[in-house]
Amino acid sequence: MRLRVEFTTEPFDLDEAPAHAVVAREVIETAGLDAVDVGPFGNTAEGGADRVLTAVDALLRKTLEAGATRVSLQVNVIEDGIGEGR
Repeated sequence: MRLRVEFTTEPFDLDEAPAHAVVAREVIETAGLDAVDVGPFGNTAEGGADRVLTAVDALLRKTLEAGATRVSLQVNVIEDGIGEGR
């Protein structure tokens, strides 16, 4: 199964990326996911279910530790492929 995760972290700072946003970017960019799109107002990534769910766990833990006061996320199934769990 393939999943797409969309997320934002808060609080926002338009002048400089806050520590939690930098951490979020690092987590997603190093998680081995496909179609990663990191931006100032929203971020998306796709991949096999195991990798996306592992990344979401790390994302939540690490961004909250880095000062995020809110993490909004949405996870969608985007296709059902056999053997794409990793």
